Parts: sequence; C-alpha cells; structure tokens
Amino acid sequence: MTVLSVASILAESARRVPEKVAVVEGGTRTTYEELWRQARAVAAALASHGLGPGSRVALLAPNVTDFVRSYYGILAAGGVVVPVPTLLNADEASYLVGASGAAAVLHHASYAEQAGAAAAAAGIPALDVAGLGEGHEPVASHATREADDPAVIFYTSGTTGRPKGAVLTHLNLVLNATTNAYDANPIRRDDVVMGCLPLFHTFGQSVSMNSSFRVGATLLLQPRFEPAAALQLMLDESASLFFGVPTMFIQLLGAARGRTERSEPLPRPRECVSGGASLPVAVLEDFEKTFDTRIFEGYGLSETSPTASVNQPWSGTRAGTVGHPIWGVDVEIADEHAQDAVHLLPRDELGEIVVRGHNVFAGYLDDPEATSRAIVDGWFRTGDIGRRDADGFIWIVDRTKDLVIRGGFNVYPREVEEVLVRHPDVAQVAVIGLPDAEHGEEVCAVVVPVEGAEVVPSEVVAWARERLAGHKYPRVVQVVDELPVGPTHKVLKRQLRARFAG
Repeated sequence: MTVLSVASILAESARRVPEKVAVVEGGTRTTYEELWRQARAVAAALASHGLGPGSRVALLAPNVTDFVRSYYGILAAGGVVVPVPTLLNADEASYLVGASGAAAVLHHASYAEQAGAAAAAAGIPALDVAGLGEGHEPVASHATREADDPAVIFYTSGTTGRPKGAVLTHLNLVLNATTNAYDANPIRRDDVVMGCLPLFHTFGQSVSMNSSFRVGATLLLQPRFEPAAALQLMLDESASLFFGVPTMFIQLLGAARGRTERSEPLPRPRECVSGGASLPVAVLEDFEKTFDTRIFEGYGLSETSPTASVNQPWSGTRAGTVGHPIWGVDVEIADEHAQDAVHLLPRDELGEIVVRGHNVFAGYLDDPEATSRAIVDGWFRTGDIGRRDADGFIWIVDRTKDLVIRGGFNVYPREVEEVLVRHPDVAQVAVIGLPDAEHGEEVCAVVVPVEGAEVVPSEVVAWARERLAGHKYPRVVQVVDELPVGPTHKVLKRQLRARFAG
C-alpha cells in the first residue's frame, strides 16, 4: 500500500514554515501553523458528524479562508471533496450534490439557500463553515489514504448534457501540484500569489492554492474577481505571481487603462500563467507590455488534474502555443476519427489532443461507459483539436464541439478570433456557428467594443474579409455589452448560440 494524501501539502508547509503567512483575506492573515490547526479541527468536527475516510463532502463557498480550511479539513478527515460552483442555482447544486453521493454540504453563509435546498433534497446535513471546528480538539494528523484513493470529484461543465463527476486521486493532485510548483514554472517560497481564480475550479484549486502551499508561498484571496480591486490588492501586497483565465487578463487590461489615465501605478508581477481557454496573442502581447511581465500559457482539463502542458523556462515560450508537456506527462495528437484505439499522428498534423501520465483522472463517477470512451489505450481523449510543431510546441486549434463547418469547410473559431481581436475597436470577441440553409453553418462574430468606441458590423465584416480566407471571415457580426461567462470566467458559447440562432 502506498500512502499519500493531498492534506500532506498543507501539513508539510506547516511543519517547515509554521510562522509564514499562508493566506491573506481582507485584513486577516493566517499562518501555515494556524491554518493546519484549523483544518485538523474541522476534521474533528466532521468526525463528530460521522464523516470520515471515504465520506464525500460537498463544499460551497467563495474564495475565503473558510474554503481553504474546510477543503483541507475534509481531506484531513480522509474524506473526498466535492466542490460546488458558487454560481449554480439551487436545482443545479441539488443535482450535483445528489449525483456525487455527498454525505454533507459545507457552505458559506452567503450560499445557505442553495446549500439548504441541496442538502434537503439529498436528506443530508448542511453545515456552515464559519466557526466549524471551534470547540473541537484538532485531530493529531491527517487520516491515512492510499495514493489511488479519490481525493476530489470535479464536475464538468455539462455543455453536452448533465455534468459528469471526474474523480481525481491523491496521486493525481499531489504530483500535479508538485510538478507545477517545482518544475514547470517554479514558485518561490517568498512569492505572493494572486488567488482570484475560483477555488472550486481545478485551475484555482490545484495551480493557485495547492501549488502555492506545496512550496510555502503566500496566497492572496479575492472572494469575487473584480479587476480594479484585484490590481489594488496586487499592489498593496506586492503580488509576484498571477494566475488567470483569458477574460481576467482582458479585464485587468481595461482596469489598467483607467489607472494609467489617472497616473496611478500598476503592479509588476514577475510571471503570469494563463489557462482555462485560449489566450489571444494580441492580449498576451498587450498584457506583457503593460505590466512588464511574462505570461506562460498552459493547457489542461479537470480530467488532467489540471495541468497537461505549459510554456516553460527550459523550453522557451512561443506565443499562441501551450508549450510542452509537464514532467511525467505525454501529450500527443491522434486521429480524431478512430474511436476504439489511439493512432498517433506525425508532427504538424491536425488531430485530437490526447494525454497520458500521472495527471489523468481515475474515471467518471458511476459512469463506466463514459470512462471507457474517454480513456483509450491509456490515453485520455480530450475532445480538443490541435497539433505539435517540429519543435514540440503544442497548438490548440479549438474544441471539437466549437468547430464551424461552413459549406463543407472547417472553420476554427480561435483562428478567426485571433484576427478580430486585433481590430482597434474590439475588446473581446467570440466566434460561433449559426444554422444556415445554404452553407449548413454561418460564421458569426459576437464582439464587445472597446470602451468609448462604436463598432459597426458591416465595417468589421469588411475588415475581416481583407484578413481571412473567403470561408473563414464572419458574415454576421453581433455587438453586445459583454460576453456571458460561467463560474470559471470562461465564455459560454452555448448561450451565444442559443441567443443568436433564431
């Protein structure tokens, strides 16, 4: 039996740097020693409710210290964390809690309604995280778990039906945090990490929180991402690292323009990491110049713990790519049409991105058929289309489900978006396919104007026509005030398709 627990990430830093500040939230600063003691007290409280090794416990809270101590408290008790996205309504939260087989719901006071409804539907207790653990003697240490035991169950976005629970093991998460922290883009012990990514999501949880704690760095928490406040917090706390999704980088650039106009200083993080979706090259270049920093774009999914590849110092960076696989992981391109086997393709050929290694999840909860379709010949089939160039850099072309087929020709939305975002009056853009009687699908660009600018659809169409092939440029341009985003700040293209399809 190989013993391993994600709880050891916090336990080890509490032993090595007990007086170091682990978390900053508002005016509260919590050291590693304090945080680990509080987590062990939460574990004791859970035990008093009959929750222990193997118990699945749902956690519904924003980016606050209570989330962190509860997360590690569940793990210290030997339980399995089931993060519940904070933007779900009561029915959606109830489905997730019920499907996961959770034995309790831990919740922040601001989400008592959703948690209460979900707990009542499942017939389980709802416990407020505030003060949970007070009055309980902390457990002596974390419960013994095996490396392949489940640690966290992440529910996928459910864009093609009901969300599925991706089961991540202790081995998955410990190795991903360790590789991120020490090898891919090393985090220093004296780093201050801006933690505005939602902790209920795999990117924020594994890359921001677990990787930072793995080396004993300090994590800044912002309960809800607000770009102007984020910049000020980064300045006040001298943040040296920023992890975010593309919409965050775009919004920070907008907030930076306001500060610059007022002659206010900007934070200068040493490095940034972008993930969760493709970062337009124009945004990357603008951000690096504005903040005098470097962005390392990476790639991963809930099913890959999450990091699979990233631009890394040893290999150099290449704008528009997601770099090379992290240590211990293979990322290749396979024939997307072969369903029962994985046939790898030569360099520079387009195909489905497949991943294998220590980061690949154990499978979908209670869904062996979906698991067997997703993991073939030891490779996880991502559903993403991409290629590897001659130097081994990985290029993400698009999601299979986002592909637009116009008149029999494939149009990859990201390629069109990369061009349109360089239009001087366009701040953000999402390209989708709309039903079309003649061509099957028509290319539609949904754009958000730069503040103070006016976007004329016909002018954007003409501008794009000069820069894109005949089957690629959008014939339809819709102007909106903002793009819909989900709990993880990803653009929800399915909502755009539903809105404009009629």
